[in-house]
Amino acid sequence: MGPHPAVAAIRLAVRRVLHDVLNEFAERTDHDGHIAHTERASRPEFAEAGAGRCGAALADRPALPERPDTPLVLVACSGGADSMALASALAFEARKLAVRAGGITVDHNLQDGSDDRAAEVVARLRGMRLDPVEAVAVHVGSEGGPEAAARDARYAALDAAAERHGAAAVLLGHTRDDQAETVLLGLARGSGIRSLSGMAAASGPAGRYRRPFLQLDRQTARKACLVQSLPVWDDPHNIDPAYTRSRLRHEGLPALEKALGKGVVGALARTAQLSRDDADALDTWAAEADSAVRDDAGQLECAKLYALPPAVRRRVLRRAAVEAGAPAGSLFARHIEEVDRLITGWRGQQAINLPGRVEARRQGGRLVIRQS
Repeated sequence: MGPHPAVAAIRLAVRRVLHDVLNEFAERTDHDGHIAHTERASRPEFAEAGAGRCGAALADRPALPERPDTPLVLVACSGGADSMALASALAFEARKLAVRAGGITVDHNLQDGSDDRAAEVVARLRGMRLDPVEAVAVHVGSEGGPEAAARDARYAALDAAAERHGAAAVLLGHTRDDQAETVLLGLARGSGIRSLSGMAAASGPAGRYRRPFLQLDRQTARKACLVQSLPVWDDPHNIDPAYTRSRLRHEGLPALEKALGKGVVGALARTAQLSRDDADALDTWAAEADSAVRDDAGQLECAKLYALPPAVRRRVLRRAAVEAGAPAGSLFARHIEEVDRLITGWRGQQAINLPGRVEARRQGGRLVIRQS
């Protein structure tokens, strides 16, 4: 008799991601091994080993670094149902594959007893025989609001942990329900198709962050914990109406399902994937168009920009603003729309001020974007 369907589903999702990680790790290892072999062959001590000078030369040069034979995959675990289900699936599947599995829990210090809760999560992960396992305490600032500040602090801690342990990937427990909420939040902000694309299955530096559960609903993860008798912690912030995502989860989505019928979550998740495909195609187009709309000095030509489709032109403008020093996270659609009017609605406007002390100005048929 096989595992419960919910358990089988989460394990399959994790197994697929681990196979991707293993394939990528093998490709990098082959590439790095080739580089190491080439480096050794190019060193005088190896080239002249036959002349008996190898030993003396080796004493003067550091050895090439050893590389692990198997990749390390970490799970980011808060102790909630989604991440506990993910941790259990990783522990099970890693034992059958050439993968080392560990876990990280982030203590945001936002609630009384958060350090004790983090210690409990560490104990549970170690009970699953994950190694390494650690709790990382962070300070949450206030920039961008409490939800954004907590997210920034959490990802900074996960990035640091991945670098510290040399992890090939960090698994995150975001589900299809989380994806639907992200799409609706993007729609409310009016941020365009990239915002509607939600969370990617792989993101971060070199695809570090992997989200195996984006095709699974939240109830599947919770059921998997229940049938495996895994204790879970329900974060009170997830039901606190002070938080936008909490209101959306407990009021907005249920209202949509009541008005439109079941299937809204799945439809929003499909919208995210379709939007991501379209956004990726437009980004590629914009990257190719960027050089075609510049003069020999590298300045953007307004007439050529005007001839581009609006979606492509705005992406070119955004790329130019970021390259000039505008922080990508602070550059919103309204900023790019104002810069776009220098191309499409030119009436002698003054320079447009952008985040990062960057300004965009039209001069002699050229669009100049630079830090002031």
